[in-house]
Amino acid sequence: MHQKQHTIKGKVSLSGVGLHTGVEATMTFIPAEVNHGIKFQRVDLEGMPIVDADVDNVVDLSRGTTIEQNGARINTVEHTLAALVGLEIDNILIQLDGPEPPIMDGSSLEFVKILQKAGLKEQSAFRNVFEVTESIFYRDKDIEIAALPLNDYRVTVMVDYNSPVLGSQHASLNEIGQFPKEIASSRTFCFLREVEELRKRNLIKGGNFNNAIVVVDEFLSESKLEELAELFELPKVEVKKEGILNNVELRYANEPARHKLLDLVGDLALVGRPIKGQILAARPGHAANVAFAKRIKKAIAKQEKKVHDYPIYDPGSTPVLDFNQIAKILPHDYPFNLVDKVVHLDENSIIGVKNVTINEPFFPGHFPGNPVMPGVLQIEAMAQTGAILLLNSVENPENYWTYFMGIEECRFRKMVVPGDTLVIRCEFLMPVRRGIAKMKGQAFVGDKIACEAHVTASIVKKDS
Repeated sequence: MHQKQHTIKGKVSLSGVGLHTGVEATMTFIPAEVNHGIKFQRVDLEGMPIVDADVDNVVDLSRGTTIEQNGARINTVEHTLAALVGLEIDNILIQLDGPEPPIMDGSSLEFVKILQKAGLKEQSAFRNVFEVTESIFYRDKDIEIAALPLNDYRVTVMVDYNSPVLGSQHASLNEIGQFPKEIASSRTFCFLREVEELRKRNLIKGGNFNNAIVVVDEFLSESKLEELAELFELPKVEVKKEGILNNVELRYANEPARHKLLDLVGDLALVGRPIKGQILAARPGHAANVAFAKRIKKAIAKQEKKVHDYPIYDPGSTPVLDFNQIAKILPHDYPFNLVDKVVHLDENSIIGVKNVTINEPFFPGHFPGNPVMPGVLQIEAMAQTGAILLLNSVENPENYWTYFMGIEECRFRKMVVPGDTLVIRCEFLMPVRRGIAKMKGQAFVGDKIACEAHVTASIVKKDS
């Protein structure tokens, strides 16, 4: 996954009819600034209102995902959003002069092509990725969706239509870079038995054999075929015994499953942040996707509250461990003792404090005249804080060494200067197994994250 935020290099447009409204519209993609996010704009309405691509703005799920805000509605956003996620575009304004993005060929392919033509532009800020650290589940009757911890974004979808034409299918996206070639061209589909019902509900006005796959799993008489030809305003409609109406060729044997995956990726874009985790879905649909996206958004809010609230401490309160107690646990002496006190410690988490003063031994030689705490020493302070947490898991911690085995996902977000108080929080990402632990560390100055990383460490008895 990209580490930095991205937008597009220049403005691009395409036009076409909307699947459900049948209204012709032009959609224009416009570059946007850092942290802008994905927003739609109805330029055909008074005041040209903005609609955020946010799950809280979903108002209708009739065979597609519709969002509304500021009196403006955007129908069927999922294919457009899937293309943006698939290309890892974070910031963009999408102007529409109608109520619905063009359906094009029923997939995300044309959106991907035109965005690739515009070109991607890397921006200065890091992506605000939501990392799944605890499993998130959704279940409704026979529909199940889960998000599991994983150091990547992967999606697997299984569908079972109880149909001799489609049967059981599954599709996987093992890394986001595969989306343009493996998923983007998969077209929307429905069963013939659904078509008449959708027409009665005033939907799929723009649907035809060029932008949708109609699955037929029943015998059709000649009179029925003539009726369908009239319904679709075509001179003739054909179908083999059981198959695809008008004998449309599938692009993949599992094209329906791939399209369900495409829809899921697009709907989960409404979470508002890139996701790092494994998404598993059995028989998903727009209603379930959106319900699941809301659960993820709740998990994000909970995580953000935890991140924001947890490092706050009273400087005048009695520490859990003072400097002398820490010195007995950690085998470090000046100038490598980088944790002044511990203000919180339990089985799973710790908060350590480092008061950064101008008297630090590294300041005279590191950017003389412009004192900045070296990033590697911020990580060392984090490592020492994590080591105390790990040593807290054993009796007689003074009899053990801790060695760090790996540092991943390291980010520096704010300079640390003399006078700052570095509040360092570490928590186990999983239970300690065979003396090895993986922790998430974050160092704060005030309420701003200065640096963060995942660290892996081992604990070893001194006489072993």
